Amino acid sequence: MKELTIEAAVENIDKVTAFVTEELDKLDCPMKAETQIAIAIDELFGNIARYAYSPDIGKATVRLDVDENPLSVIITFIDNGVPFNPLEQTEPDVHASAKERKIGGLGIFLVKKTMNMVEYEYKDGQNILRIKKNLE
Repeated sequence: MKELTIEAAVENIDKVTAFVTEELDKLDCPMKAETQIAIAIDELFGNIARYAYSPDIGKATVRLDVDENPLSVIITFIDNGVPFNPLEQTEPDVHASAKERKIGGLGIFLVKKTMNMVEYEYKDGQNILRIKKNLE
């Protein structure tokens, strides 16, 4: 397990992405999966940075675990911010025109569609969101 604890600030999204990408490169992660994971990090860490502690800034921890069979990564985002389960949000109407579509929800929708698993729990005062992506 690798772990990074960092201020939950939008300007740190690149640092979190670099932390995960460094590990993905060691696993010869396919480019498509790496791109999907980077988009998920941008969405999930970005939401923590924007909303978890607003208007303050708190810490967030990002953990990366590797499963061998099948080869996959599990990335866990942990924060002590306001309890919020993004998986309970109404899915956007992707068939509506851009003018008709309500703002919000598209990012988590994309994460759910591109990851093999997305789960959330609130435990011991912490938001814990896990994503899993198979690399094979």
